[in-house]
Amino acid sequence: MEPDGLAEVFLREHRRYTSHQVADMAGVPVYRARRFWRALGFANVPDDAVEFTDSDVEALRTLVGMVTDGVYDEEHVLLMARSLGRATTRLAESQAQLGAEALDLAGVPLAERPRAWARRARRVLPDLERLLVYAWRRQLAVSAGRMVDQEKSAVLLAVGFADLVGFTRLSRQISETELAGLVDSFEGRSADVVTGCGGRVVKTLGDSVLFVSGKAHDAAEIGLRLIELHAKVRGMPELRVGLAMGPVIGRMGDVFGTTVNLASRLTALALPGSVLADPALAEELEDDRAFALRAVDRLTVRGLGELAPFRVTRNP
Repeated sequence: MEPDGLAEVFLREHRRYTSHQVADMAGVPVYRARRFWRALGFANVPDDAVEFTDSDVEALRTLVGMVTDGVYDEEHVLLMARSLGRATTRLAESQAQLGAEALDLAGVPLAERPRAWARRARRVLPDLERLLVYAWRRQLAVSAGRMVDQEKSAVLLAVGFADLVGFTRLSRQISETELAGLVDSFEGRSADVVTGCGGRVVKTLGDSVLFVSGKAHDAAEIGLRLIELHAKVRGMPELRVGLAMGPVIGRMGDVFGTTVNLASRLTALALPGSVLADPALAEELEDDRAFALRAVDRLTVRGLGELAPFRVTRNP
């Protein structure tokens, strides 16, 4: 099977239009159509390349219609498209990697991979499509519910960074397969802890995880559980966690602001196997019997001046 044939198995449609034809059918200039495609993460193609399907026409009409109907202005549509493009690109890459690993384990020769991919796509695509829409709807319901009463762009949140100590050095000492397994274990276990304690994973970066929570108690519990859980995993480097509480700006699924920067800086200053919190979060935990707070020496936090943080441990 040729690569073009495999692509159409995934698209489940024949490619029949050029970029100019799609733009004409959607009623927009091609330069505007390309702005939307690039926002979704798709590269420009030559003018005479027949790359587009009926779904591409429908998607472009939908994006343009959101602007025309006044649902969003064009800049917000582009922001939404970029967010969608980033999320689906990562999702598609991970699913393709899992598919490749399944074919490796099955011992499928390289010459037979395209046909094996096609068979696998026909079998799993409908299920994956349903799961994608299901998960998105559930996540949107949670996010919309959290923001419905939010009047300001900045909200008070506890922010946490968890970072594996010595990860870069370790990555040079183990095989690629071992490294991939370690990262998968770290990200999977971390996500379970964060969501199980009522927090939200903002992003993972291989050797670190950024999370937020509306409650200082939950953030402290997440930090300690992350350290305790990963300490039980053979070969896993020690973890350190930085926590801060304050106003946080949310944008396109990410978080920004001084509070986020402070949590990151505290992580770099924390000792391996410890949780270090800023005074604002420590104040929230002051009457919480689940935790013990111990003031540490004043530290100079790069870009933020001097700070008197607290080490957070469990009460015996």
